[in-house]
Amino acid sequence: MYTFWTFKDGVDIRKWPKQMMRQHMGIVLQDPFLFTGTIASNVSLNDPTITREQVEEALASVGATRLLVHLPQGIDEPVMEKGSTLSAGQRQLISFARALAFDPAILILDEATSNIDTETEALIQDALEVVKKGRTTFVIAHRLSTIKSADLILVLDRGEIVERGDHESLMQQLPC
Repeated sequence: MYTFWTFKDGVDIRKWPKQMMRQHMGIVLQDPFLFTGTIASNVSLNDPTITREQVEEALASVGATRLLVHLPQGIDEPVMEKGSTLSAGQRQLISFARALAFDPAILILDEATSNIDTETEALIQDALEVVKKGRTTFVIAHRLSTIKSADLILVLDRGEIVERGDHESLMQQLPC
């Protein structure tokens, strides 16, 4: 059995330098920040180890190509700072693609579906399933649809865990 502090290989991560730990983490925020550049450069963060092919695969894997296909320059479409020329859903899918391109061992999703419309949420939910595969994922959410498939849900009240379980067991605890 593994504790929170060890990966599958048994390495105690408390002994890692913080920067090394950060290199194994991906974060998708409620309001993702995009940089001036292109869609492709926002996925790769201009990291030379992330190829154009990896950028295209990441965007396709999260379903972003469906939302970006109408853009005149595709993934080379210019992005203004903060992504002001893109919809909230497009910005969020680019953020998911960024996380996927860097292939983190730990993924943190902080209210990643709260600022999007219901149509885009369906795309995001599919993207979540792709991005979560093979990695430890922490999902911070108020929307039940975002956490419905989680192995373990922790319900917090003022910083204290008041309930824990999977979706089904927690739903059974609700008063009728």
